[in-house]
Amino acid sequence: MNITFPITVSGVLLAGGQSRRMGGKDKGLIIHNGSPLIEQVIHSILPQTDQLLISANRHIEEYQAFGYPVITDNLDDFQGPLAGMLSAMESATTDYILTAPCDCPVISAQLRQRLMEGLLATGADIAVAHDGHRLQPVFALIPVRLKTNLRDFLASGERKTQDWFEKQMLSIVDFSDQTDSFVNLNTPEDFEKKIPIASSKPILGFAAYSGTGKTTLLTKLIPILNQRGIRIAVIKHAHHNFDIDTPGKDSYMLREAGAQQMLIASSRMMALMQKNHAKAIEPKLQTLLRRLDTKSLDLILVEGFKHERYPKIELNRHELGKAELYKADADIIAIATDQLDIHQHSLPILDINNIGMMADFIEHYLNKWNAEHG
Repeated sequence: MNITFPITVSGVLLAGGQSRRMGGKDKGLIIHNGSPLIEQVIHSILPQTDQLLISANRHIEEYQAFGYPVITDNLDDFQGPLAGMLSAMESATTDYILTAPCDCPVISAQLRQRLMEGLLATGADIAVAHDGHRLQPVFALIPVRLKTNLRDFLASGERKTQDWFEKQMLSIVDFSDQTDSFVNLNTPEDFEKKIPIASSKPILGFAAYSGTGKTTLLTKLIPILNQRGIRIAVIKHAHHNFDIDTPGKDSYMLREAGAQQMLIASSRMMALMQKNHAKAIEPKLQTLLRRLDTKSLDLILVEGFKHERYPKIELNRHELGKAELYKADADIIAIATDQLDIHQHSLPILDINNIGMMADFIEHYLNKWNAEHG
């Protein structure tokens, strides 16, 4: 295999199936967590691609409304993923296509990078993801130059993706540390479920209503945890537009001039600012976690994202008169409150004004997590 640089890649979202297990409903267009499922997939894969194509055989106008070219299978009667891949290869103007299904809401932010590294390391033709248990054949990086080969394979009556892959030089790329990237939604029940957050490091959130003082509490808590040798990252959800750069500075002006990403670095720190594409889509905690360098961390603290599934401490101040969150959130593992006689017996009760007590609980949680996860 000869690879010339720069390498260009088209993302291909496979939405051309019949969705039998969904009763024929087009999965990519079903609302999930407040937006069409394919919109979430676009948000995940777009930063990894030079061009984006949607492979669909129904509801073409609805898919076109997302603003990207929609291609249909050249073969009739829903012939499977390979038919969509072939149409994409025949339409793409790039060197490779990067394929992913429309029903996986959390695609790895490292999909292109790892698959390309697999090709470069092995000299193979195709790179495909493996979740540690089985091959994930619709998550693949495929050179457009193989379109004639694929066309001949389909013309012979063959349809199985894995069978075609096995006829090529294949690089199988390990994604066993990101198995959540392959969780797909196939049934109506799947769409009703929230997927638990997966993390290689312990993660703990603080769920509370506005005005409870989450940030103030964290600024007091983090120094104590640092003194105990715990290295911490914090992920915070902002409910409004924000800027970490100062108007008038060079980096601000370059970004406002149209730069989609702005990386600022000095000897002491680095910051990456990236604009969201197209319509605003709420950030997903799982996606943000993958941006952290977890090798240098012991614990990840999260402020906000209270509707996602991960362990949390509820912060509740009696004076605000707000309802308790734990009653509707099974992922809350403790309640920090100024009403210590709260009538609640199944969860630990912490004094929200006793930072040392909260630090003790978090350290115990961290030690227990590490013992359970080796």
